[in-house]
Amino acid sequence: MGILERIAEIEHEMNRTQKNKATEYHLGLLKGKLARLRAELIETKSSGPKGEGFDVKRSGDARVALIGFPSVGKSTLLSTVTETEAAVSSIDFTTLQATPGRWEYNGAVIQLLDLPGIIEGASQGIGRGKQVVSTARTADLILMMLDSTKSHLQRPLLEKELEAVGIRLNKHTPNIYYKVKTGGGISYNATCKQSELTERFVYNLLHQYRIFNAEVLVREDVSIDDFIDVVVGNRIYLPCLYAYNKIDAITIEEVDRIAREDHTVVVSVEKDLNMDTLKESIWQSLSLLQVYTKRHGEYPDFSDGLIMRTGATVEDACREIHKSLLDTFKYALVWGKSAKHNPQRVGLSHPLCNEDVIEIVRK
Repeated sequence: MGILERIAEIEHEMNRTQKNKATEYHLGLLKGKLARLRAELIETKSSGPKGEGFDVKRSGDARVALIGFPSVGKSTLLSTVTETEAAVSSIDFTTLQATPGRWEYNGAVIQLLDLPGIIEGASQGIGRGKQVVSTARTADLILMMLDSTKSHLQRPLLEKELEAVGIRLNKHTPNIYYKVKTGGGISYNATCKQSELTERFVYNLLHQYRIFNAEVLVREDVSIDDFIDVVVGNRIYLPCLYAYNKIDAITIEEVDRIAREDHTVVVSVEKDLNMDTLKESIWQSLSLLQVYTKRHGEYPDFSDGLIMRTGATVEDACREIHKSLLDTFKYALVWGKSAKHNPQRVGLSHPLCNEDVIEIVRK
């Protein structure tokens, strides 16, 4: 029996099992088996002829992957926002390869990656979907394009395909310390009360994965799925923005209902409706910082800032300017939201905020 058949068999057993307190433990073990098989499916190389991949060279400060079913407006969005001329048609599967585009916003260069439309079963390789969803793992943000005139089920279907290849949308990494050891058995501790996870389940799941020596420390209330993700270890946690296109074809009441959903923007790319909100939402979801530099006795250079990730420190800013600055670094002066007073004298570990101004003082 192949991997796909075993996955289908486990999914069938899970679907016919009632979900309650009595079956929670059994379902958890089935989820563990399913996660292991899906991980094997991702890593297994195809035995057929090698096709053209979607290995697009990464460029810019961030990468945004456009994911969606065929004919939802991904290529139209790419052509509108960037200078890239993508193939646009009402016919399904017009885009057959990943098409990159360059977009400049707030001083940052963002790479938009238009991926071919996927269909149900993409995570299992149907319609080259496995290549599409695997390429999405390399992105900093998933922009899920949805057709507001079609079924509301398209969103959970796409989420299911991404979940199957280990992409977790709008979730944080579980606060679990997990380390496999060479001896000493399994040690399990939790610093807070667990609503789902039990010591018995932890022991049996690790034994299922043939892990008999490990240390597990759970620092927050987590689900069984969260613990399985930590054990499997190939999960990617990405922010996702849901863009509902073609709002000019539905009622204002329907637009209002969709717009109130979490992480959602409503647009009409063809009619250029609400596009500024979409661009700003992409910027906010990427969590990028723009930090300005200044020389001693001069005004800051606001024309060209440093583009950095949220949580970046003065040390990261020094590396961004030139790595040799760290060798002669004495202290830094910071103006902005991160400073208690302007200017504040700080060290390398000082965290920076958006639109801060920094002056490096050397020895």
